[in-house]
Amino acid sequence: MPIAALPEPPYYMVSFSSQRTKVDDGYGEMGYAMTELAKLQPGYLGFESVRGADGFGILISYWKDEDSIRAWKLIVDHIEAQNRGRSDWYSRYEIRVGLVDRAYGFNTEEA
Repeated sequence: MPIAALPEPPYYMVSFSSQRTKVDDGYGEMGYAMTELAKLQPGYLGFESVRGADGFGILISYWKDEDSIRAWKLIVDHIEAQNRGRSDWYSRYEIRVGLVDRAYGFNTEEA
């Protein structure tokens, strides 16, 4: 997965750290659907995601403002995904929301 191309700060990030269960029943399809749905939301800026062989993963989504994050949390299809996550796909998760006020990096591919 590539590093998200984001605007200059400030913007917000939502970190979703999770531990998967062994249940797969529709997980990949729901993940894809949520990614595509998030892209359509006002204020959505991008995401980055990684999951290890042990089932631990981190997904970070980026948003213009807190109102955009709150609106995303209340979308009916997203609520359904949250419920399935708690009932089937995750044994534990933590969500953290933060303001990014500074960002910088390094890229040898830019020359």
